[in-house]
Amino acid sequence: MHYFDDLKTIVEINSYTKNKQGVDNVTTQMQLWLEELGFNTKLFKRENIGNHALFSTKRKDGTKILLLGHNDTVFPPNSFEGFKEDKTWIYGPGVCDMKGGNIVALQALRNLHKQNNEIFNIDFFLVSDEETGSDDSKYISKEIAKNYDICFDFEAAGKNLEVVTARKGVGTFTITCKGKASHAGTSYENGIDANLEASYKLQKINSLTNLKIGTTVNVGKIEGGIGANTISPSATLLLEIRFKTDDEKNRVLEQLKKITNTSYIKGTKSKLEGLIQREVMQENEKQLELIKELEKICSEKIFTEHRGGVSDANIFSSCKVTTLDGLGPYGLYDHTKNEKALKSSFDKRIDLMTKILLHYQNMEKKNGKA
Repeated sequence: MHYFDDLKTIVEINSYTKNKQGVDNVTTQMQLWLEELGFNTKLFKRENIGNHALFSTKRKDGTKILLLGHNDTVFPPNSFEGFKEDKTWIYGPGVCDMKGGNIVALQALRNLHKQNNEIFNIDFFLVSDEETGSDDSKYISKEIAKNYDICFDFEAAGKNLEVVTARKGVGTFTITCKGKASHAGTSYENGIDANLEASYKLQKINSLTNLKIGTTVNVGKIEGGIGANTISPSATLLLEIRFKTDDEKNRVLEQLKKITNTSYIKGTKSKLEGLIQREVMQENEKQLELIKELEKICSEKIFTEHRGGVSDANIFSSCKVTTLDGLGPYGLYDHTKNEKALKSSFDKRIDLMTKILLHYQNMEKKNGKA
């Protein structure tokens, strides 16, 4: 299974999101492999992060498909390196998140090319900043989404090779509280305590969490004050929100604005900044219809699951592209030094995707559209 050698090649290249050269090296290697299959490459060059890359094939009538992945990992140089394997597992940075998934897509494309001698209506988009929120690449994703009918994202599969039909949306925000400094011993009454204001806001923010419906609001970091003998003139709260529906997103955003604009300590003023990084990916009828069609194509049951984590599938789903995620291999302990991927899951995923892509190519030929 030579594709494990290919996986080894890119896993051994450190591609931490902030390691531009490393990410670009992985992109270059993927480019070499894909251009062998007839893909054309468009690089979206960046100065401070890796280049994003859209690999495209010729257009004909029929279903337009996008394969989606990312080349970056969360591991800085020298923190988690190398590629190892035993009879059952492969170990290394990105083996399941998500260099392993990229190799699944690549190998399925190789199988398709071998059988049909050409590939059309299938593009492959690889971004360089997914692990830090896709703050740059999401604008490209939103722009190109209109060109596709179906998006397959190759993040890791579930334990039973489930595909992902729903993911929470996520946003990150900062609330900055401004008060007035004064000497805590000689002029206590002249101060306006921003730290105290932040403490009231913290409690109000935490009350927005509703685990029963999957909404979480977490203040992950608080900073404020100058020293023990000074009334704090400023404080900041860094928080994240996650939600399963647009209604919940809107509720939480409205309440955050209300909490920000309310002065619990007289004289304080506060400011809310931040953004929704990825919109919610909600399960929908078009997804379920697609899964039924794929089950017929592949003659097997396709199980589904919902996840709390986010991916670039959120972006394409929010742009009304019929999107399925989790089409990579099954793995464990991603984002840790114990990351591993199950060898047997690669063959199963490659076989599944080969059948799917072959179906769409051959269907267009049969209908005389190619």
